[in-house]
Amino acid sequence: MKQVILLMALLSFYLTVQAQNIPTERQLIENTIQLYFDGWATGDSTKIGKAMHASCHLKNYRDGKFIEYSKKQYLSLLKHRVSPKNLQTRLVSVDITNNMGSAKVEISTGKDLFTDYFNLMKTSEGWVIADKISTNKPHKTFDINAIRPEKEIVFEGLKRPWSIAFMTEEDALVSEKDGDLVKINLLNKERTKINGFPADMSDSLIGFGDNTGRFEVVLDPDFIKNQFIYLSYAAQRGNLRTTKIIRATLSGSSLKGIKTLFVAEPYTTERYHYGGGMVFGEDGKLYFTIGERLFTEKDQPLIPIAQNIQDKRGKIYRINSDGTIPVDNPDFGSQAVPGLYAVGIRAAQGITVNKSSGTLWFTEHGTHQGDEINILKAGANYGWPVKTTGKYRYADFKPQSDSTVNYTDPLWYWPQTVAPTGLQFYSGNEFAIWNGNLIVGGLSRGSLWRMVIEGEKIISAEELFTDSRLRIRKVVQSPAGKLYLLSDEMNGKVIRIKNSLN
Repeated sequence: MKQVILLMALLSFYLTVQAQNIPTERQLIENTIQLYFDGWATGDSTKIGKAMHASCHLKNYRDGKFIEYSKKQYLSLLKHRVSPKNLQTRLVSVDITNNMGSAKVEISTGKDLFTDYFNLMKTSEGWVIADKISTNKPHKTFDINAIRPEKEIVFEGLKRPWSIAFMTEEDALVSEKDGDLVKINLLNKERTKINGFPADMSDSLIGFGDNTGRFEVVLDPDFIKNQFIYLSYAAQRGNLRTTKIIRATLSGSSLKGIKTLFVAEPYTTERYHYGGGMVFGEDGKLYFTIGERLFTEKDQPLIPIAQNIQDKRGKIYRINSDGTIPVDNPDFGSQAVPGLYAVGIRAAQGITVNKSSGTLWFTEHGTHQGDEINILKAGANYGWPVKTTGKYRYADFKPQSDSTVNYTDPLWYWPQTVAPTGLQFYSGNEFAIWNGNLIVGGLSRGSLWRMVIEGEKIISAEELFTDSRLRIRKVVQSPAGKLYLLSDEMNGKVIRIKNSLN
C-alpha cells in the first residue's frame, strides 16, 4: 500500500511539472523573432518595435555595401500592407550563451530565398533583438554546410532503456531500466534476453519518480578478446538499496563469471540518485559516478554526504578493469574511500570522453535548476551541497562553506531544469560541421542539446527538435559514426539522427 501511495504522489508531481509547460530560452527567442516577422509582413511598427531593443541597429546588404538604420529610422519606413503571398520563414539555427543569443532565419517568397542574421539579448523584459543583418539580393541555394537533422526510429518496444553498447554496427547490448539486459539487432529487429543477471537487482516502481533499476552497460576496451562487459544497477538487500558495479563475461546469451567491483554502501531506503554512469578513459581506467542518494537536503548529516571522503556516496571513482585501485589516483588521505577520484557530486548519470583531448566530461542533475556540465579533474571538489547554481529543495538548508576547500565551478549550467543524462562528443561525417560538438540529452520536458566547444569551454548551445520533444536518456555513436538516441519511455526507442539533406 505504501508503494502505491508513493507511486500516486510521484505521478501527480510529474504531471504537475509537465502541465506547467514552461517555455525554454530557445522558445522565447523564437517568439521574439516571430513577433518581428509578423510585424514585418504587414508593416506593423508596433509589433516590430516591441521585438527590438531601443539601441537596435539594422543593416541591409545592397549593391556590395551595407546600409544601416537605427530603430527609429527603420520604423519610420514601415507602411501597412497585405502580407506577401507564399511568404515562409524558417529558423535555421539558434545559439545561446548566457544572456546572449544569435539566430539565422531564411525567408522564402516562393521563388527567392533571403537570409537574416539576428543577435539578441535577454533583458528584464525578455529577449529582444540587439541588431540584424539582412541580405537584399535573393539567393536560390542553401549554404553547402547546411544540415537538417531528422529522427528515424530503428528499434522500439524497450522498457525505458538506460544505456546501449554497440558490439558491431548492427548488434548492441541495451540495459532496460524497467526490464532486462537485452541484445538487439537493428537490421532484423531481433531481441534476445541476456540471462544470469545478479539476483540482487532491485526492481523499480512503475513511474518516472523512481530511479531504481538497471543502469549502464559498457564493453571492455579489449572486448573482442576477453568478452568482458561492465554493468551498474540498483542492488537490494532486504528493503534497502544501493548502487553496485560488476564485471561479467558475455557467453552467448548469458553472463558468466560475475565479479563485484564496487558496492556503494551504505544501503538505504532512498530510491533516488544512484548515479551509475560509466566510461573507460583513454588511459584504460574505468570511471563511474555514484549519486548522493538523498531526495531533500533536510536529511543531510552534519558533514554532508558528498563532502565526506569516508562515505562512498556522492563521488566519482577511477579503478582498474579488475577492480584494483590505480597507483596514480589522487590522494584524499588515509581515511578516504579507495578509488576516490572526485567529490561533491549530487546526481551525475552521464559521463563521456572527448577523444580529441582525452578529457572526461559529465552531466549533473541539480534540484530546482542547477543542472550542470563539468570536466572531470583529479581530486576536484564540485561543491555539492555547499555550492550549487540552482536552489535547494529544502528552503531552510544552509550549508557551511569551508574556506580551505577549492571548489570547482561548473563549465556550464542551464537557467531552466533540463535533467541532463548521457552525452556524446560527435565525430562523424554525416553532420560534418558538428564535429567536436557535445550532444547532450535531457529528461525534463524532453530535450536534446548541441554544445559548441572551444578547448575546455562551451561557447554556445542550441536546442534541437523543439517541435518534437522526447525524454532522452542516452546519446551515442555507432562504430561507423552514426548518431543514436535512447528514449526514456515504456515503449522505449532507439532513434537514429539522420541528415535529411544528404
